[in-house]
Amino acid sequence: MKIPLSPLGLGCAQLGNLYHAITDETAEATVRQAWDEGIRYFDTAPHYGLGLSERRLGAALSAYPRADFVVSTKVGRVLEPDPEGASRTDSQGFVVPAAYKRRWDFSRDGILRSLEDSLERLGLDRVDVVYVHDPDEHFEDTVDGAFPALLELREQGVVDAIGAGMNQAPMLTEFVRRFDLDVILLAGRYTLLDQPALDDLLPLCAERGVDVVAGGAFNAGILATASPGTMYDYAEAPAELVERAQRIADVCARHGVELPQAALALPAAHPSVVSVVVGAHDPGQVRLNAERFRRPVPRELWTDLIRAGLLREDIVLRQEGRP
Repeated sequence: MKIPLSPLGLGCAQLGNLYHAITDETAEATVRQAWDEGIRYFDTAPHYGLGLSERRLGAALSAYPRADFVVSTKVGRVLEPDPEGASRTDSQGFVVPAAYKRRWDFSRDGILRSLEDSLERLGLDRVDVVYVHDPDEHFEDTVDGAFPALLELREQGVVDAIGAGMNQAPMLTEFVRRFDLDVILLAGRYTLLDQPALDDLLPLCAERGVDVVAGGAFNAGILATASPGTMYDYAEAPAELVERAQRIADVCARHGVELPQAALALPAAHPSVVSVVVGAHDPGQVRLNAERFRRPVPRELWTDLIRAGLLREDIVLRQEGRP
């Protein structure tokens, strides 16, 4: 089923205190700013802050008509109480007490339990999209358990659309090949620095009519500022990658374009990409990203990057609209 996603979406990992803590008030103000910027698609997951992101997102969205927004969440990690961990901080990047532990579970029962728990945290009676989350080491369980369960839920009308969200292209390609998916969330693999999704995944999605949500457009930080940062895919970026990002930034500057502006525009320009999801720690980041997203990017920029050997020659651009 085709779900109408806003071209720019809010990724809600930061609402779960990713890297540093924010207050409930800041989280609510961040969602409110996103709404004011025209964002109507919000992506979350139990993984984000051990449920904190879902709780905060649900509380913030309760101020708006349910029919006016789209929510996606994810399955594959079931949260279980861990009272002994309450005195520790979560070890997976979120500044929250480790009062719950994540348990990988891609079985039918695990999928049903995860979704039920998510609905309770969100305070919703349904979500629009459910993704299988990071099943990299659980391919067979996902094929045998998760997707059959999600297909059943979609057939029953419990969810409108199903798919998978991952940081890699090959397994997503196999899922699209095997199952009748509606949408995938591809994180970090179609960016200014990394375009392996062009090999098989994006052409297959175009052939099958599968929508693509692009996440990780900044590759976790290196493309998020006018001068390249030092973080790439949640780790310290190699010097040669920083140098490549700087070369891209220099070409962008000659066209009057900022590096993060181009980073958002490239995935948005692909015909199969229906939304670019970007996270934010506060309303100011939402406002800035929305402003960047709205600025037009000259097509000549892509041509110059290709000529400089900084972008693959087989990138695909919409005939009209973006960029």
